[in-house]
Amino acid sequence: MAEVRLVDVSIRDGNQCLWSATGLRTPQILQAAPLLERVGYHALDYISSTFMGIAVRMHQENPWERIRLTRAAAPTTHLQFIGTGFRFISWEESSQELMQLIYDRLVMAGISRFIVLDPMHDVAAMRRSAAMIKRAGAPEVMGALTFTLSPVHDDAFYAGIARVIAEDRNFDRAYIKDPTGMLDPERARTLIPAVDAALGGKPLELHSHCTIGLSPITYPRAPDLGVDVLHVAPGPLSNGSSLPDAQRVVANLRELGHTVDIDDRALGLVAGYFSELAAAEGLPVGVPQDYDAAFLRHQVAGGVLTTTRRQLREVGLEDRFDDVIDEVSRVRAELGYPIMVTPFPQMVCTQALYNVVSPARYENVPDEVIRYVLARFGRPTSPVDPGVMDKILSRPRARELEAEPPPPSVAELRRRFPGVGDEELILRATMPGAHVDAMVAARPAARHYNPELRPVLALLDELGRRPAMTELAIDRPGMRLHLRGRADDLEVAHAR
Repeated sequence: MAEVRLVDVSIRDGNQCLWSATGLRTPQILQAAPLLERVGYHALDYISSTFMGIAVRMHQENPWERIRLTRAAAPTTHLQFIGTGFRFISWEESSQELMQLIYDRLVMAGISRFIVLDPMHDVAAMRRSAAMIKRAGAPEVMGALTFTLSPVHDDAFYAGIARVIAEDRNFDRAYIKDPTGMLDPERARTLIPAVDAALGGKPLELHSHCTIGLSPITYPRAPDLGVDVLHVAPGPLSNGSSLPDAQRVVANLRELGHTVDIDDRALGLVAGYFSELAAAEGLPVGVPQDYDAAFLRHQVAGGVLTTTRRQLREVGLEDRFDDVIDEVSRVRAELGYPIMVTPFPQMVCTQALYNVVSPARYENVPDEVIRYVLARFGRPTSPVDPGVMDKILSRPRARELEAEPPPPSVAELRRRFPGVGDEELILRATMPGAHVDAMVAARPAARHYNPELRPVLALLDELGRRPAMTELAIDRPGMRLHLRGRADDLEVAHAR
């Protein structure tokens, strides 16, 4: 039987899948970090450039400071960053020089584990990114094998990438990333051993979402096939479109005879904390998903499907929804079978919608699809259909986009933003200036969060909106609070 280690995904991926990536702020993360440290996880799936941008844009919080504070609160557990290697926050391409500066600053802030996820499995690009990250001083770099179903993505395809990872000293390990949750036990029985054998002894991890209910039954079988580490989520941040529940995975693994060396009490406290947080903030709780065979055909997650249906309804064509979904499969094949994770589902669905509602297919093509065909997102895994490529690249807009200048160098950025430090420079290079200005002007993020205080804080916030209020009394078991005074200067008269 195997000894299995765990990676927690609550802060980044669970938050992204179930709480729209905005549910956790710095004080809430800092409250959880010491508990997560005690569980004994190998790593915390902690942050991406997108999450750093959300911290600035939505919460006016400094993401670099968030990393440093979390590193201090969880000093021995890897904090993980996931990125494509060609961009940061914005989907516009970043120069390699800027990416090196980004990796340098991430390591200095406290990130010690990086995932290299090239959306097209371009192994040359993956190797360049891994070398840059190691140059920055990162202790652990992992290559992503992003799982999908297509005629191209067979076991031999993934084993070939694993061999590259095995031969490159800048990669320490690999993982099978199944963002759409389509890896069932039958496919796992051939895929995992093929990848594990090709890795030549480097550790293999599995990250599989619960989108159609397959991963909870695939996980217990994975250690017997060669997986060393499983990625899991706690309590309310598990299931749904997130990852399998940590406590259930541990129980199932132990029932099958595997060893999972974690602190069960600490894991229970983590799940309890996030449950209290979800209740206090009105956040949804993940629930087990039903199997949906149609998903294996179109591979479009629920959020993108909902957006597509809404767009059709707005133009009075909701009855064409099934036609659009059928067109999705056709467009995906013509574009070389991109993996259906952001931003590619949005591109494919938008193009499919245009093809259905326009007089002719590819009569209208969004800029992002043109950039995709121009390889701005990397080299497509399979060649784009030649006829479709000709239709797209013969457009005047394609010639305009092809002539776009290269991304600015770090020296150019320093001239554009004089007098700012590297961390702020990176944010200003990749975000609207007004968002960064608001972050700089804001107070430092709070350091503490207690979900039990949320109702009281909400009450006080509401009272602050009522200037005529001059007296307040709260009387409940174990506490009496009496505030009185002028409307703009309430004082505590008695508190117990």
